[in-house]
Amino acid sequence: MKIAIGSDHAGFPLKKLVVKHLEDKNITVTDFGPTSEESVDYPDFGHPVAQDVIAKNSDLGIVICGSGNGINMTVNKYKEIRSALSWTAELASLARQHNNANVLALPARFISEDLGLEIVDTFIESEFEGGRHQRRVDKISNF
Repeated sequence: MKIAIGSDHAGFPLKKLVVKHLEDKNITVTDFGPTSEESVDYPDFGHPVAQDVIAKNSDLGIVICGSGNGINMTVNKYKEIRSALSWTAELASLARQHNNANVLALPARFISEDLGLEIVDTFIESEFEGGRHQRRVDKISNF
């Protein structure tokens, strides 16, 4: 499995932890930055993640900012991206199972590190159920 990841400065500490966690599981990670907690603009790091997932260089993406909202909105501008802002493992699981989410957005300032890792694990381990959900997913990008 290959994962693309990016964050802003608020999400940097959690991103760093997630990268190590995934690499410890022998998952290939492409880290689009940033490389420190110096103030940056989240779109600069969300766009490359979305583009990498669309190009199929990565299987899934993870984006992180303070609230999760801004970077989630950024990646969801792409027609082929279905990013889910998740602050519980159940939300991450349902996003994959029912919505075929291909990007996970995390709110770094509102979850613990342990919960963040649990959400990531749940997201990458869950699978799309298809069936009636496929019909609904197909209607998302009709415009």
